[in-house]
This record gives sequence, C-alpha cells and structure tokens, in this order.
Amino acid sequence: MRKIPALLTTLALAGLGAAVPATTAQAAATCSDNYTSAQSGYMYAYDGTYCENHIGNSASWDSDWGNSSGPFQGNDTNRASSILNKGNNYEVQFFNGTGQDWAGGHICLSRNEAYASDLSDNYFHNGVSANNAISSHRWVSAGSCDSWAT
Repeated sequence: MRKIPALLTTLALAGLGAAVPATTAQAAATCSDNYTSAQSGYMYAYDGTYCENHIGNSASWDSDWGNSSGPFQGNDTNRASSILNKGNNYEVQFFNGTGQDWAGGHICLSRNEAYASDLSDNYFHNGVSANNAISSHRWVSAGSCDSWAT
C-alpha cells in the first residue's frame, strides 16, 4: 500500500518538472503571440523584454514620448525594452532624441523583422544602446535607415 503514495508523489513531481519548460517557452513566444494579435498598421513598444508590459502603440508618429500629447505620453519615454512593427507600408525609425528635426541616434525596425524582443543587444546608429533609450519614432522608407533592430 505504501507504493501507491510514493508513485503518486513521483508522478506529481515529474508533472511539475514538465510545467517549468512550458512556462519558459511561453515567455519566449510572447513577441510572436503579440505580433499575431497586433492591429495591422501599428507599431508597439513594451517595457519588458519579449514584448511584455505594453507601454503603447501608434499608427502615426510621435516626436516626444515624454510630453503630454501624441500616442506616447509622460513616463513612456526611455522605457522600451522591446518593440514590434506591424506596419503596412513603412519601417519604424526610433530615436533617442526628441523633436521634429528627428536628430540624435536612430534605429529602425522593418516590417519583415516584425519585432525586436530584447533591445539590450541593439544600438542606435551613433553607438548608444537602444534599450530604455527610445524617446520618439516615425514611419519611414527603408532608405532612411542606417541601423536596424534585430
């Protein structure tokens, strides 16, 4: 009779072990899942890696993510750790500066790439890390891009 409780305990522990890799796989697939459910024509920004903790999304441009106007506002600036592009015709160019002169370092995310799940290994064209450094964005043709997010 003691073999049955031991067997049940072993099966329960094995079941827990199988659940851990599934959870890890789900976290890694978050950008892919978010891309599938994203609205066509929009870009999205996330505070966490793997497209977790949605900051905001936009079908237009925003020259200052930290001001009180536009699709991104207030503390949205310098928070993005992952980005997604489900645009219809253009790439998204992200800047570490603000203003409509579109100065400062930039990095682009193509429609074909779809998303950059961890910006800690991406850099603006001027060599500055893109992680937690995006302050503005606009839609551009591929010819306007010197550096690409991966």
